[in-house]
Formats: sequence, structure tokens, C-alpha cells
Amino acid sequence: MAAAAGRTNQEIAGELRMPEVTVGKWRRGFASRGLDGIKDASRSGRPVKHGQQIVQRVQNRACQQPEYYSRWSVRTLAEDLKLPPSTVHQILAASGLQPHRIRTFTFSPDPDFESKLLDIVGLYLNPPENALVLCVDEKTGIQALDRTQPLLPLSAKKPRSWTNEYVRHRTQSLLAALEIASGQVVAHVKQRRTSVNFLRFLNQVVQAFPGRELHMVLDNLNIHKNAAAQRWLPT
Repeated sequence: MAAAAGRTNQEIAGELRMPEVTVGKWRRGFASRGLDGIKDASRSGRPVKHGQQIVQRVQNRACQQPEYYSRWSVRTLAEDLKLPPSTVHQILAASGLQPHRIRTFTFSPDPDFESKLLDIVGLYLNPPENALVLCVDEKTGIQALDRTQPLLPLSAKKPRSWTNEYVRHRTQSLLAALEIASGQVVAHVKQRRTSVNFLRFLNQVVQAFPGRELHMVLDNLNIHKNAAAQRWLPT
């Protein structure tokens, strides 16, 4: 159609982002044979081993919950369909199906969730001038383990190794604030997650960014919104 409008091969190639020689090929084919000249020619090579029916069988079964497994793998799906694993893998890859992966989701019962979501997203995208946006959360129950024997170093044909026996040095709780703009992290490690430790952590965050307006995004954990946190906030 571009050629019928008087465009040159170079102009058509630039507009469609393809080589100029390709444009010339299809134009010559159409000029000599009409619509038949723009059809793909038959290609050499081995014919397709599995037809569309097999492809649909694999796709349909992959989207169903297995009876005896939590999720499909290539081998378990191939065994169920009585097909080679390589065939199943090729069909899954071509179809963009990944039955071995699981993604979690949740729905908030908060009736004001949408307005709160928009506020937080707007804060991330357009923070107030001379202000910092911090994302704050805890990682609790971190096991402080130590091996009972020294590690054996890496050597030729042997990976680094250690003993399976360990000593448990209690657990630790990590409180961290991530500055969204720069990626800087302020961390606080304690043996327990308490309201007192949380307020100490907030004071540490304020000291790390003196003279700045801070906006902290937190979840609804009780120590984030109890009376002690409400008293600390105006300070």
C-alpha cells in the first residue's frame, strides 16, 4: 500500500524498520505474480512431529491442578501425558506457560484501600520538595547460626564445603528503612521486636537524616500504630 502511494523502497524500509532488500523482494514478487507473490514459499526441513492437537493437550493439562502434586514439573507433566519431556518443555516454552512457578496475591478488606494506595503511589512518584520517602519494615526471627567446624576452602574439582552441624546463637530482629530515591538503608538489629526498640529505631532514622522532612511508609503492625507510636509522631 505504501508502494501504491508512491513511496520509495528506502522510505518504506525506514517506516517499517526492515531492510531495504526485503522491501524490494516483496515488491518484485507482487509485481510479477500478484497476491501469490507475497505468500511464504514452502520451507525445507523436518516436518512438525506433534500437531496442534498435541499442543492443546499439553496446554490444557498444564493449566489444570494435578491430583498428586502441588504443581506440575516438566517431567511429571510429561509422564502424565505419556510424552517425551523434551516435547513438553518445548511446547510450554513456546506457549509461555510456567506451571512450576506460583505467584501470591491478596485482597485488602479495608474500604479505604484505593485512596490509601493512590496516596502512597503519589508519594513515591512525586515526593514533597526537600522531603525523603522511606519504606520501613521488620525482618524477624533471623537465626544466628555458626558452624561447629571451619569451612573447607574451594579447590580444583571440589566446591567449598562445611559441616552440617551448627550452633544456634539465638535469633535476631532486623528493622530497616529504605530511602527510595538513593537506595540508602538504615538498619537496626535487636534480639526482640518490641515497641521500645521500634521507637529507638525511629530516632536513629531521624538522626540519620537531620533537617529533612521524612515520610515513612509502614504496614499495620501493632507497634507501628499503638499509643506509644502516636505519642512519638508529633515529636
